[in-house]
Amino acid sequence: MVEAPVTRYADCEGISIAYQVLGTGDLDLIFVPGGVSHVDVTWQQDRAYRRMMERLASFARVVVFDKRGMGASDPVLTPPTLEERTADIQAVMDAVGIERAAVFGLSEGGTSAIRFAATFPERVRALVLCGTFPAGGGIADPEPDYPVDAMRSVWTNTIERWKAHMGQGVMIEMFAPDLAKNESAVASMAAFERSATTPKMWRAMLDSLNDLDVRPFLGRISAPTLLLHRRQDVIPIEGSRYLASRIRGARLVELEGNAHIPWLGDMDTLVDEMQEFLTGTRPARAERRLATVLFTDIAGSTERAAALGDRRWRALLEDHYEAVRQVVERVGGRLVKTIGDGTLVLFDAPAPALASAREVVRDAERLGIGVRAGIHTGECEFMGDDVSGIAVHVGARIAAVAGAGEVLVSSTVKELVAGSASVFVDRGVHELKGLPSEWRLYRVG
Repeated sequence: MVEAPVTRYADCEGISIAYQVLGTGDLDLIFVPGGVSHVDVTWQQDRAYRRMMERLASFARVVVFDKRGMGASDPVLTPPTLEERTADIQAVMDAVGIERAAVFGLSEGGTSAIRFAATFPERVRALVLCGTFPAGGGIADPEPDYPVDAMRSVWTNTIERWKAHMGQGVMIEMFAPDLAKNESAVASMAAFERSATTPKMWRAMLDSLNDLDVRPFLGRISAPTLLLHRRQDVIPIEGSRYLASRIRGARLVELEGNAHIPWLGDMDTLVDEMQEFLTGTRPARAERRLATVLFTDIAGSTERAAALGDRRWRALLEDHYEAVRQVVERVGGRLVKTIGDGTLVLFDAPAPALASAREVVRDAERLGIGVRAGIHTGECEFMGDDVSGIAVHVGARIAAVAGAGEVLVSSTVKELVAGSASVFVDRGVHELKGLPSEWRLYRVG
């Protein structure tokens, strides 16, 4: 997990530009945000954003910032020009000590990234553009293949509505329509909008974007370029298709979905494309499937180890682990790993897990140790021989509640084996550490 970043400031011609650095990878990645941003507020209140930053920081040192007049950066009297926004990128790179980086431009930030890549080719090793457009809706000389009607429609129908309702969470409706009926998401977005800028500055900023035009810079880009665009994005995908036709060697990946904000919707596929483009490797995806998790743990292990001594305790543990392995493998289970003084075991169904847990507890008693066990059935993530996911955490927390010689199960397990010969005793409702809501647990008789 990436630690919460510290906000620092770069000086750009006397203006303070707020930036953050995440991760420690060999690859430097400059994230140029879209029209509205706030590095502090987004990190604090948007879990999906943090998850995307963690993904990016897993293979790169990521630098994010607010352009002048936005978020935690210095306010300005008038919207920054394209040249000034390009200078902000340069100032942040200089402050961090980065000579050459991959540049990731989102939406309007993509226009700044385009100009930067064309103006300072020696400082850009690769260019990634997401949901970007080459020009606003106000250009007077569109080429025959330029999607001017689609762009003008966005400015007429969408941007004008955004100007009129700034600070009310309308960004959700436009940029993540699947969340438009989520009152909490709308309220959170409204607070974010108000923290990032003022309605007056935002109206002026949007007006300035109408005349924005980076078409003259496209032929000067020499860095390898990847364009990412969701097909139902409110920003027309025709804009990215135009960019792909004008930037030498550019590759366009059209993604499914309607979220303009990259960390909403299918974020993993989008970041997978970026990672493969920037590093040459695509991360393996975990397989998700239903499984039953059995956790065991030795009660009072510290005291018993102290009484026996290290050598005898280690020999006892090895005998116990071997007994667990034999028990679970007889009914088709798999000992995934030993954890401290316990074990993590997987089964395809809950019934063999129940039988194995009871036998493991009895075998442990013959070795003179008290074992507690917890069982839960849920969807798990499989990556190679390892397993993870919420279901695994639930199983571990249930085992922690059990006493020596006790097997506890979740209500899910009890319901799945209804009609079997198993007997369950209600152990009441429990709060499981780190997990939401309360859980009703049952002791296996």
